[in-house]
Parts: sequence; C-alpha cells; structure tokens
Amino acid sequence: MAGVNKVILVGRLGQDPEIKSISPQSKVANFSIATSETWMKDGQKQEKTEWHRIVVWGKLAETCARFLTKGKQVYVEGRLQTRSWEDQQGQKKFTTEIVATTIQFLSPAGGERDQSYQPSTSSSNDFGAQDFGPEPQFDASEEIPF
Repeated sequence: MAGVNKVILVGRLGQDPEIKSISPQSKVANFSIATSETWMKDGQKQEKTEWHRIVVWGKLAETCARFLTKGKQVYVEGRLQTRSWEDQQGQKKFTTEIVATTIQFLSPAGGERDQSYQPSTSSSNDFGAQDFGPEPQFDASEEIPF
C-alpha cells in the first residue's frame, strides 16, 4: 500500500526568501514560516509558535523570491523531506523541510485579486492577494463537532 506525504500550512514568513541558481535553468528558494496556536490554561493565555523550513523549486521559486517578503501571510502545500549531511567537524546533521508544490499569497499586494500558483496549472503573472486577517484563535474549551 502506498503512503501519503502531504503538508498544508498557513503562516507568516520569518525572512525574505533566499534564491539560488543550481543551473541556468534551475532555481531553488528557501524561507521559513511561523505557525502559532493559542489556548487558555488556568485562566492564562498560552501561545506556541512552530517554525517550518520551506523549499521551493523552478518558476515557483522565482515567483516566491519576487513577491514574498518577511511578515507576509502564505498558504503552503507540499511534502515533508528529511535530509542529512556532515558538518565541518564530521558530525552528522539532519533537517526536515517542506518541499512546496503550491503557494498561495494571502497578504495584500497592491489591492489586486487573490491568486495561487501551481506550476502545472497557472500561467498568470498577476500574483496579488487578499488579506484574511490574523490566524483564528483556538479555544480548547470548545467542543469539536466530529
């Protein structure tokens, strides 16, 4: 049986994307996004932020580097990937990252309409976005209907 490796995140960029050319035809962009959750514990608001490394390839990488900046809200869809390497001291290091296949810009960009970019389906170069506001608050005392 085949497995499923799918990640969907909505968060804010912690830094501007860094783009590198692997070859004249191949580019890769890297950035991180933060996702946060809040809850009440003993009458005190608690908050936890998770940071996620995002890797984007090809035209999508170029588009992200052009339009995304630190603080922008973004929807990311892709797969988890873990890589390993040896550092200069010979220690084995690991990192887990999301290889993005779909990026949707959620923060406003000059009042243009909302667009998502999927390399196989989108041919538009107009990547405006709509602001969906801050992330919704999660109240752990509410009952989930399923």
